[in-house]
Amino acid sequence: MVTVLTAPLSFPPLEAIKDPIITIEEGVIRNIASRRAAEIPAGARVVDFPGAVLAPGFIDIHIHGGAGYDVMQAETGAPEGFERLLAAHGVTSYLPTTVTAPIDQTLKSLEKLAKATEAAAIPGKSAGRAQPLGIHLEGPFISHAKRGVHPAENILPPSVQAFDRFWEAARGRIKMMTLAPELPGMEQLIGEARHREVRVSLGHSNADLRSARAAVEAGATHATHTFNAMRSLQHRDPGILGVVLTDSRLTADIIADGVHVDPVVIELFLRSKGPEAAVLITDAISATGMPEGRYRLGSLEVEVQGTRCFSEGRFAGSVLTLDRAVRNIMKFANWGLRDAVRLATLNPARVLGVASRKGALLAGCDADIVVLSGSGEVVKTMVRGAGI
Repeated sequence: MVTVLTAPLSFPPLEAIKDPIITIEEGVIRNIASRRAAEIPAGARVVDFPGAVLAPGFIDIHIHGGAGYDVMQAETGAPEGFERLLAAHGVTSYLPTTVTAPIDQTLKSLEKLAKATEAAAIPGKSAGRAQPLGIHLEGPFISHAKRGVHPAENILPPSVQAFDRFWEAARGRIKMMTLAPELPGMEQLIGEARHREVRVSLGHSNADLRSARAAVEAGATHATHTFNAMRSLQHRDPGILGVVLTDSRLTADIIADGVHVDPVVIELFLRSKGPEAAVLITDAISATGMPEGRYRLGSLEVEVQGTRCFSEGRFAGSVLTLDRAVRNIMKFANWGLRDAVRLATLNPARVLGVASRKGALLAGCDADIVVLSGSGEVVKTMVRGAGI
């Protein structure tokens, strides 16, 4: 059946279309145009959203869990409740993100996540739920000095051999890897990851300027939760942040909850990277969408109080949702909804190399659509045409 969505406005997201008509068939956008330029196909089911904005579904490239579920859990598949929670907050695609753990545990988690990713690719398998696009391997190739809550005993030196074990367990489903560029052997690992089309992201790092620049030359293209678990920016020693904030070859993501990074610094980050290179993430853990209490992040126990998550006195992820991050950008930096939405849609899609089918409302893209109020509140979410 052909479905047509109408509303006063849409953000494809690089432009604004007034009175759009979005035609959907078999989970794919067939056409998008204004009412002045197109007609509603005869016999189509028409769904109108008065007063709303139609935007691409959000993409979270760094998330550890939610609704009580942790992606490092041993059981097969991602619980329905977690992916429905994501969809309720506008997220249609995500990268389940690991945390440093014993090798055997990591291998088992990667096997499980690979199966879940493959199952999600089957049409109709997980209708109305956010769907994994692959896996984000955060650690174990990170700095001891900037490990955050990642267990020190499980951090590994960079090794193509170790990466190959993870790759095999994940059946080639690793799409992004966070690593510290200052560690010996990192350039070889970056080269191997790039050969396998894995996006290398710089993070959990105490790198100086030279090491960070070398990593970019070797093929790193992104930066993980900018400012957090990174060497501080000093005016005579800019370090990794000097590269992240000034090198146009790097995109970079940030946790815009106002807790991990002060709103003033978030505004500084946005001025530096601009609407083209900034990306929003949540770094959310199993406690997201749940009451205060104790939850898991891999092998760690995390205490959640309000919007803060702690393990042994350190930040341990967040309970941020991506729709709130979008609204926070509007508040912190006085950005409009269209530019803020881009940071959660087209930009992460480009980071992952999937912009031909995700992150935009264009003919040929998956019908991953979020219906928003003018202030960025989620009204409804559609995943591959399902949910409306």
